[in-house]
Amino acid sequence: MAQESKSSVAVIGGGPAGCMCAYFLRDNFDVTVFDKNSPLKTLLPTGGGRCNIAHAEYDFKELAKNYPRGEKFLYSVFSRFSTADTLDFFEKLGINTYTQDDMRIFPVSNSAKDVREKFLNSLKKVKFIKEEVLRVNDGFFVVTDNGVYKADYVIISTGGHSSYNLIKDLGHNIIEPRPSLTGLRTKEDFSSIAGVSLNGILFTHNGISGPEIYKISSLKARDIFPYKLEFDLTGEIDLQNALNKNPHKSIKNLLADFIPKSLGELIINELNINPDKKCHLINGNMRDKIYDKLRNFSVTVTGTVPDGEVVTSGGVDLNEINPKTMESKIIPNIYFCGEVMDIDGFCGGFNLQSCWSTAYVASQAVLDKEFCF
Repeated sequence: MAQESKSSVAVIGGGPAGCMCAYFLRDNFDVTVFDKNSPLKTLLPTGGGRCNIAHAEYDFKELAKNYPRGEKFLYSVFSRFSTADTLDFFEKLGINTYTQDDMRIFPVSNSAKDVREKFLNSLKKVKFIKEEVLRVNDGFFVVTDNGVYKADYVIISTGGHSSYNLIKDLGHNIIEPRPSLTGLRTKEDFSSIAGVSLNGILFTHNGISGPEIYKISSLKARDIFPYKLEFDLTGEIDLQNALNKNPHKSIKNLLADFIPKSLGELIINELNINPDKKCHLINGNMRDKIYDKLRNFSVTVTGTVPDGEVVTSGGVDLNEINPKTMESKIIPNIYFCGEVMDIDGFCGGFNLQSCWSTAYVASQAVLDKEFCF
């Protein structure tokens, strides 16, 4: 008797989310992954090439707080596929992990290339087609730049902007994409102190960057430029006490005890104070101006730094996706997962975690629909 053919799943996008879906569906479906690039190519630069697989937060509601877009949507997602589940998954692939002091989780090999190779080795049952998907026609005919393919289910897991037109053609709304986790361009010129870093802020030729700035850029990704930011550069410094204890020290050398010297000189020069002036000559008015500048260091953000984008805020409107299944509320049997949706997290493994978790939920929904109804 002839073996009954399996239903087919077309996964559009061969990044982390798409390949995760393919993994969980590979034994029960004919799975084809479409991507004009090599599969899991986007995994290679993550974590500085070390692959920051996840973040060691095991409470799903606390984990979801690290997503400026998508927090509540992810509650049910993370409750079904958690950080612990992610680590179990990679352990099954032969990838052991360790956790840094900052709670970032990496493979013991410290190699994104190693993770990619082991992941792809688990997908030998999956067919990969290196073609660009142009549209999905009625009846789920996937049209590429080189052919037409029939599918019973379609999972869209593209990470970039390339698929937005085909998603719009399906009737879905796209939240306008904006750069997130990126450096910021400023009105102020910090080129004289480019490379100086303090409290997670890196001054650059274009403006400001660094971990703290990435987080701020994510939180304010939907804000309109220009906008102002203020930073406390010193904490609880007692400037008057420091002046009293160092009467013969120059003000520039005194500030160098608390912040990088070149940054201190920039501040003093902006206040029109001689950087070589001795501390005992700093009067109350000068002291207050310096203290205010240190505690309320203001910058005017005029835009993002071109090509500095790590992830994008925006994508498929979450109101049009069922958070329990990742299925489209507009067209049955079409699913979304990963960065194509209007979900983005901070640095630290959060964006990969949302890929793993939403992919799992989407794949399980397809399995449930195929075999439980």
